[in-house]
Amino acid sequence: MAGRLQAISDLAGFNRWLDLRIAAAAPGTVELHLSWRPEFGQYSGFLHAALVGGLIEAACGFAAAGQAGNVLVSQFAVRCFRPAVAATFVARGRVERLGRQQIFAAATLGALGEDPERLFAAGEAVLVPVAPG
Repeated sequence: MAGRLQAISDLAGFNRWLDLRIAAAAPGTVELHLSWRPEFGQYSGFLHAALVGGLIEAACGFAAAGQAGNVLVSQFAVRCFRPAVAATFVARGRVERLGRQQIFAAATLGALGEDPERLFAAGEAVLVPVAPG
């Protein structure tokens, strides 16, 4: 499943530019890895909030896609807990409720290899299934 989701991710130019990696996936769950690059930083050197939100959104989306196929985000919210600094960021997403018209997912963002409870951010998304194309 991780290979299939990686192939989907690679279709998006933004994800290719990020070098976003699908590290693990199962129906309804996903783990994404992103290695730090200086161009990802904001003025103080932390991971830019736009990428924090993007990783939360992507983790929710790929978790949902693993169960429902093609999806689009209808809305998402992010809570930042602390400045994000890591050699490799890890975003973990999971489906909370799979419906026919809406999918509810949640995600967290932390540092690979560190305490999984020490989070930089968390969030949730509402996604809608869409026809391929």
